[in-house]
Amino acid sequence: MADTVVMRPVGILGGMGPEATILLMQKCIAAVTSAAQGTLDDADHIPLIVHQNPQVPSRIARLIEGHGPDPAPVLAQMARDLAAAGAQALAMPCNTAHHYADAVRGATALPFLDMIGATADHLDRAGARRIGMLASPATRLTGLFDQAFRARDMTPVWLADDAPLLELIRAVKAGQPLDRLAPRMAALADLAVTQGADHLLVACTELSLLTHAMPEGVPWSDSLDCLTDRIVAFAWP
Repeated sequence: MADTVVMRPVGILGGMGPEATILLMQKCIAAVTSAAQGTLDDADHIPLIVHQNPQVPSRIARLIEGHGPDPAPVLAQMARDLAAAGAQALAMPCNTAHHYADAVRGATALPFLDMIGATADHLDRAGARRIGMLASPATRLTGLFDQAFRARDMTPVWLADDAPLLELIRAVKAGQPLDRLAPRMAALADLAVTQGADHLLVACTELSLLTHAMPEGVPWSDSLDCLTDRIVAFAWP
């Protein structure tokens, strides 16, 4: 960019999972690169303060299996750490962890860049109404998107059996080769369409690593892209 601007740093509550956090960072870099149109310098990139903490208690264990420690206190402490490090806003690249968003909001006075609201706004602008949910079963069990969707006259379409989605998420977390997992992602996306979805939503940041497998000819969105847009909009004055 011709003139370097001072951007506001965003604190990232990361590690859920680690690769998804790295993917968010890559998306932020790509967004600036695209906007720069060939006049980029290092100082033009968004300052991110990343708390890459894979030790956040398992959301799957807590919300799906009904056991394990509460992630909320750990997330709240991460928020305070990021505020102390100089963050001017907070973001969390994990859909399921947004069940604990109030704990993050309550931990500091910093604005929280809410991925759920950003995603719902994006889907509404896109004209989506029946949203095929490619997400952890915890998202369904907690009703994470329900209020935001109702306010915009949108309906989530859940797979009749979302156990294969959880298996796929676990496989990504386990580090299985993404190329081998891609056909499973494609099949689940196709299944959501057969169940009446007019727009597909990748609403698990582990599955964001598999968006190259999304079927052609069907509109789809990734909640991680929506969060990226919200971060960019905040960071640039």
